[in-house]
Amino acid sequence: MPILEMSGISKNFGAIQALSDVSLKLEAGQVLGLMGDNGAGKSTLAKVIAGDHRPSDGVMKIDGQQVAFGKPMDARRAGVEIVHQDLALCDNLTAASNVFLGRELVRRIGPIAFLDYAAMFKRAGELFVELKSETRPRDLVNKMSGGQRQAVAIARALLTDAKVVLMDEPTAAISVRQIVEVLNLIKRLRDNGVSVILISHRMPDVFSVADKIIVLRRGRLVANKAASQSSPEEITGLITGAIETA
Repeated sequence: MPILEMSGISKNFGAIQALSDVSLKLEAGQVLGLMGDNGAGKSTLAKVIAGDHRPSDGVMKIDGQQVAFGKPMDARRAGVEIVHQDLALCDNLTAASNVFLGRELVRRIGPIAFLDYAAMFKRAGELFVELKSETRPRDLVNKMSGGQRQAVAIARALLTDAKVVLMDEPTAAISVRQIVEVLNLIKRLRDNGVSVILISHRMPDVFSVADKIIVLRRGRLVANKAASQSSPEEITGLITGAIETA
């Protein structure tokens, strides 16, 4: 049974048709590369999955159960997390504090509640070990590399036992070494049974980790196939319209 299934998903904003009849399936522990030119509908599709937008038409299922997300918190409760391109981290806080931001652990002594830093450092450390990241819970984010920042954002997503993690352009504007770090993080998520939707313009990155690739053009799905059965040249043609469909 697919972890995520979308059937006939459409989304319009007034007269603008952002998505038209998009259908896809995502299996557990699978990396799906989502590609397309600017304005193709990638962000809209991601926001539908993450609960930021309600689809105008179509059905979405998580673990075989039909869902209708009204807000991102609904998607989070269902096991869907999104790692935004800007990561939304607080540079002046530690890695652990960012992981638990808004979900801090507390302990009580009588009527008085205290932040349980020891428990948060411990759990954050376990998540970084799981991701095989060199990031440490007490490290300040403003001193981290791009790859380490991604590890913090991913650990935050895993805190809720995410089933599906959407990653928006995670390798944009970082060094080659940091790109390798991020791609390794994606592989570890897959190896741990977490499904990943990778939104990216970087063809080599997508082909290095994706099991399947879908291409959107003008809001329509023009390709949905195994990465091993495609090529960067074919995907480029599909994105530009030189190839109609695949």
